[in-house]
Amino acid sequence: MKTINVGLIGMGTVGTGVAKILLEKNSPLLEKLNCIPVLKGIADSNPDVKNKLNLSPEILFTNDAKALLNNPDIQVIVELVGGLHPAKEIIMTALEKGKDVVTANKMLLALHGSELFSKARQHGKSISFEASVGGGIPIIAALRDGFIANRIESIFGIVNGTTNYILTKMTKENVKYSDALAEAQKLGYAEKNPTMDVEGIDSSHKLAILARLGFGVDIDYNRIYHEGISAVDLSDIWYAHELGYTLKLLAIAKKPGNALELRVHPTLLPHDHPLSSVNGVFNAICVNGSAVGETMLYGRGAGQMPTASAVVADLVDVALGRAGITFHAMKTFSGGRENIPIADILNIKTRYYLRFSVVDKPGVLAKISGILGNYDISIASVIQHKARENGNVPLVMMTHLAEEGNLQKALAEIKRLDVIKDHTKFLRVEE
Repeated sequence: MKTINVGLIGMGTVGTGVAKILLEKNSPLLEKLNCIPVLKGIADSNPDVKNKLNLSPEILFTNDAKALLNNPDIQVIVELVGGLHPAKEIIMTALEKGKDVVTANKMLLALHGSELFSKARQHGKSISFEASVGGGIPIIAALRDGFIANRIESIFGIVNGTTNYILTKMTKENVKYSDALAEAQKLGYAEKNPTMDVEGIDSSHKLAILARLGFGVDIDYNRIYHEGISAVDLSDIWYAHELGYTLKLLAIAKKPGNALELRVHPTLLPHDHPLSSVNGVFNAICVNGSAVGETMLYGRGAGQMPTASAVVADLVDVALGRAGITFHAMKTFSGGRENIPIADILNIKTRYYLRFSVVDKPGVLAKISGILGNYDISIASVIQHKARENGNVPLVMMTHLAEEGNLQKALAEIKRLDVIKDHTKFLRVEE
């Protein structure tokens, strides 16, 4: 049986999972393959990791990544350090040393993907990154291989389990945001500092990777609009539900015209949309292709073993020689990418949910609808509930299709009305 030697750098949650799979005595890999990845070295700053794994003497354990990078017997490096530095330097050095790379580092790929891919081409090596998006969901392979015959029209989905858990908790149990976040942190679904997740940054990193593959373009990450869930009010979840919608944090990529829309934000979906029923820490990604039509991939978007499964799948691709062939044959990685502008958020067109806090007196609706009409925004439906204790009432509207720039101008004008008593909330809608 042929083997390919693996150096694993970074033994956090996912790294430990990868080691478990590679060290398994009755591994499924042995049953299925004639060429398997073999763990030859581990680099981590924590010496206690070695004791947890019960490593054989043949496997080098070191606190110095250079010991693996400089080892000529190691043919592929798995980078699971995370973050930008020293992860970027590790990958660059690995490529320079003639080693293929497998990584789960979505931040690094989103911000420096083009540079890393160029370096890989320069040295005739490959970079594989299935685990960077969707955990155990094979979305990268699907976009790269399974949908190769399609012109991708849209990619959108739930790609962050932390925010999906929080919104599910708020929706199903009527729990306010701060309490739902605290519960997520207690269960280990959210970090002590949850900013990357709850502000949509993690999702935007993943969206950059999906858009590169799906649309074959270089992505300027800074052009991706992202907005998180920290400002979501429980009352908006109630009212939206009454109107027939469920709130999810979506990563959205679509190409309605000559420009590419890339945006992450809380989004209302009809109750009967498949994504509306994706709850808890699960992820799901919808891909609309010219030949295949609408598809959805669903599964655990994070966690030790689902993500480790994706890493090992990439290792197998390297071992079988597929990774190198694919990497150098596809324009997505070879430098032959189309240059498509990314649309400004103000130029997108969608439907909107609006909630105004207004004085309870006649003529309010007419004033607001008049201003909206002046900016070509028409109202699809309205609900108005009884007055609150402070005398103000919530006025909730759903609009027809409208341009965001016009909506922002209209809301700025409506804000100056004496009948408006609080900040107006709005949410975008995807049908």
